[in-house]
Amino acid sequence: MHTTPIPPVREPERAPRAPVRLKSVINPAKGLFIAAIAGGVLALSGAFQTGETPLGLRLAYWVPIMLAGALWGHLSSLLIDRFVSLDERPWLTVLFLCLIATGPIVLMVWGLTGWILAGRPYPLAALPHFIVPVLVVTATLSAINVFLARSRPVQTHAAPKDTAPSRFIERLPLKLRGGLIHAVQAEDHYLRIHTDRGSDLILMRMSDALEELQGLEGAQTHRSWWVSRSAVRSVARGDGRATLAVEGGLSIPVSRRYARALRDAGWY
Repeated sequence: MHTTPIPPVREPERAPRAPVRLKSVINPAKGLFIAAIAGGVLALSGAFQTGETPLGLRLAYWVPIMLAGALWGHLSSLLIDRFVSLDERPWLTVLFLCLIATGPIVLMVWGLTGWILAGRPYPLAALPHFIVPVLVVTATLSAINVFLARSRPVQTHAAPKDTAPSRFIERLPLKLRGGLIHAVQAEDHYLRIHTDRGSDLILMRMSDALEELQGLEGAQTHRSWWVSRSAVRSVARGDGRATLAVEGGLSIPVSRRYARALRDAGWY
């Protein structure tokens, strides 16, 4: 492992741009919308041998099932997000979603299909026949939702001298007022603000903080971290990863997802 000095910070030559806001886990509203569209497509196409059923009945079958599956998939993603980084390992997230979501959805589809399409319950022996179709649909929609939900690296820029400072400064707790912000760290529903006067928690989402940090020169280095560029002292690289050494003794990870953008911006 070796360290590389950080190049001097240069003043930006253009006005700051608003960051892209994307959630780190599957957005439920977006997931339900995609599921409803998919249900309509499956109904119109008569997928999985449902083509002989009247269209109205196919819609009444596919759309609710897809919406229920999407809701279960979202709940599953909240659990998976605690253990697997969606940004760094999207395909592993898709795999876990399939493993967790498929079983309950198979039981739901088996239980509803007979009543809706045949007017009677299917026997238990028919249950295995639903595994492959449900797995195919679950994997496809999981992949679509996961890759749509991946966050993009956000860089913030120093405000021109004739403009107002960053709005985020106003959120500093009293004991940190007047201090220099070194980094912002997400901790569940809170943010820990690291400054030269210590650190403290505020109730705020990282996505909202990134908007208000415009006016300060820095970047999101990880889904849970924003770092002030002037606070970075060196970068250590090893095992394919980078770690920033920041004022105050902080060691802040650089996500593989964000590494290239930071490299291109001259951070290391």
